[in-house]
Amino acid sequence: MPLLILVAEDDPGIQLAVQDYLELLGYSVITAKNGDEALEQLEKYHPHLIVADIKMPKKDGFELIQTVRERPEFRLLPVIFLTERGTTADRVRGYQAGCDVYLPKPFEMEELGAVIQNLLARSQMAQSEQAFHSPSHPASLPEEDQEDFHFTQRETDVLELLTQGLSNTEMGHQLHLSPRTVEKYVSSLLRKTETNNRAELVSFALKHHLIP
Repeated sequence: MPLLILVAEDDPGIQLAVQDYLELLGYSVITAKNGDEALEQLEKYHPHLIVADIKMPKKDGFELIQTVRERPEFRLLPVIFLTERGTTADRVRGYQAGCDVYLPKPFEMEELGAVIQNLLARSQMAQSEQAFHSPSHPASLPEEDQEDFHFTQRETDVLELLTQGLSNTEMGHQLHLSPRTVEKYVSSLLRKTETNNRAELVSFALKHHLIP
């Protein structure tokens, strides 16, 4: 099951760019355009990591993370701040609020991806240690959760067009994506379904009713 990341960012362009990049890396992504909406998403979905801008309406990143850290179940949740503020005082305030990593804008997507991978690996290791020492909290997922593939909306769109026999170029035209990006989504679908080619993927999707 893909790890879930919450991206809280009020700039639509940055939000979409980060979401697309993380989904191509194989993560599931939910988004919020302000701090209040981010808290709602947090309560509903319990993501594995938060990427948050500091300057947001209604509740800024500092207030968001302070609220998150007040909840025992979220005290160890990895948090990355993205912001145009780059002074030492701002960074200190960010760390004091409870963020793990502070990336000033503009940032490289590859660096963001590496930071996320590192934080999630450490978080998963910590959770495994807790599970090992806490019999009442088994580490294994329920069987029904293991069967949930958690396709992103883009992956679902690509899968639906695949069943229509469209090429990467044709799918790209309909989804406003490059053929190379479409191919990355196809590769992600093959990996998640453990199928070897597009024919097997389409057959698998139809057999398991994965198309809406």
